[in-house]
Amino acid sequence: MAKKLEITLSRSVIGRPQDQRVTVKTLGLKKMHQTVVHEDNPAIRGMINKVSHLLTVNEINA
Repeated sequence: MAKKLEITLSRSVIGRPQDQRVTVKTLGLKKMHQTVVHEDNPAIRGMINKVSHLLTVNEINA
C-alpha cells in the first residue's frame, strides 16, 4: 500500500520569506487550516521539512 500524507497549514505565511511562501503554495495550501493529501515521496518530504514549523502532518495508510 502507498502511504499518503495529510498536510495542514497551521500557521500563517505572513511575514515569512518568499521561498517559504512559494513552498507552501507548491504544496497546494492557500488558506490557514486547509488540508491537502499527497503521496509520500522524497520531494514532498523535502518541502515539508523546509516549512515544517508552519505545518501539521499526519500519515495515512491508504
